Amino acid sequence: MSITVEEVLSKKDLKAFIKFPFGLYKGNPYYVPPVLDFEISTLSKDKNPAFDHSDAVYFLAKKDGEIVGRIAGIILNAELEAEKLMRFGWVDFIDDKEVSKALIDKITEWGKSKGAQNIHGPMGFTDLDFEGSLVQGFDQLATQATIYNHPYYHEHYEALGFGKACDWVELRGTVPTEIPRRLGRVASIITSRFNLEVKKFKKSKQVLKYAGQVFDLLNECYSDLYGYHPLTQKQIDYYIDQYFGFVRIEFVTLIVNDKDEVVGFAISFPSLSKAFQKAKGSMFPFGFIHILKAFKSNEHVDMFLIGVKPEYQKLGVSPLIFHELLSTYINKGVKKVSSGPMMEDNYGVLNLWNEYQDNIDTGSIRRRCYKKAI
Repeated sequence: MSITVEEVLSKKDLKAFIKFPFGLYKGNPYYVPPVLDFEISTLSKDKNPAFDHSDAVYFLAKKDGEIVGRIAGIILNAELEAEKLMRFGWVDFIDDKEVSKALIDKITEWGKSKGAQNIHGPMGFTDLDFEGSLVQGFDQLATQATIYNHPYYHEHYEALGFGKACDWVELRGTVPTEIPRRLGRVASIITSRFNLEVKKFKKSKQVLKYAGQVFDLLNECYSDLYGYHPLTQKQIDYYIDQYFGFVRIEFVTLIVNDKDEVVGFAISFPSLSKAFQKAKGSMFPFGFIHILKAFKSNEHVDMFLIGVKPEYQKLGVSPLIFHELLSTYINKGVKKVSSGPMMEDNYGVLNLWNEYQDNIDTGSIRRRCYKKAI
């Protein structure tokens, strides 16, 4: 039976697009399903401000009337103009190379019609979307912010002529029982020498006051990372609404200077992976109970974002952030920590973990962005 590839045009099809991997990974203990409402918001042109400067199309592959694959084609105007480059994302398929080829062929046809000459992915609209195909670490539980995929995906991408564009690595480990003395001394010296302050919050509204500065700093210190494009003010407002209304304030670390300007930050979330698995993509009727429970009481945290203003990176702000993170983790009874994806050549960040080599498992989780000419 021939494979057909159909564009997603209705809300019903969009839900089928989002939920396809739920069945593909049914029974897999490492796959973490996204929350359906969050995915709908990200993929809807009337909700996601990324569409102010982007375009996207979604396709479903079918065989014998059954959905066997999905893919999104994405064009960021800035990437297309600068590099004749398009993206693919939200990609999943059964282990059938005819299916993966049909999906890639369909979006490259669409991309060429828009002027694209190169393609890379899996990528989203922004660095805060799902990105990178898993190539190592298939026996590790995904975080709520990362992709999980079957090992055969890599073979499909290579068969389709894709090569490596970049890799992200993640670290997993245990929280030390006490803060290293050297780190404590460095933190004390840095705060006094450079008039820095670690902000302490009692209410979520106090954190919101600094949210805009955090994203401005994110734009500044992530600007040189592969595939990163600065977030617009509308996007910043969108993410503040999505994330800053749903944080535990003790897991938000902000370092400010004597002008009350944010010069460094780290945002952690209680791990919601197992809660998302129990919720099965739905907040209601009972999904929110699992998520709320994991949010309030958890011995495992995911380090979501970390950044330091460039001119402060050599002044010791990074060790200061780690001192505060570890203090919080130890005080709150956190036992395990997972980092977010980090560029494999981002040594400035990776070296921060050297102090904790005895506690950290390095290099066991790796995700890849693929690229080729079309």
